[in-house]
Amino acid sequence: MAPSAEVIRKTVDAYIETVATGTAAQVVALYAEGATVEDPVGTDVRTTRESILEFYSVIENFDQEAHLHTLRIAGNEAAFHFSLITKLGEQTLTIAPIDVMTFDDDGKILSMRAFWNQEDMITA
Repeated sequence: MAPSAEVIRKTVDAYIETVATGTAAQVVALYAEGATVEDPVGTDVRTTRESILEFYSVIENFDQEAHLHTLRIAGNEAAFHFSLITKLGEQTLTIAPIDVMTFDDDGKILSMRAFWNQEDMITA
């Protein structure tokens, strides 16, 4: 049985908030056992909790904020567009990927694929 749209919405909201202000362990806690991460699409797929934790640990020490722009939910899948703004001293780095996720019956993330490339990063 697929999770409700409300459960998926809560997981996406928690994901965006945690990616911006949480720890890698808090982000990984949103993932189901056996989950995969492909970020960005076309790179090696991370298939272990350890590799997913390593991936998200990069963001822990940054001053960031995130904003959800669009969310679409169908069955046990969601596609959403959001911005992640990172403050680097006097500069800001903004990336606005489109993420596609699948969820298990409990609303945990089974897979995440992020659609973006280097040209999508904006420095101001």
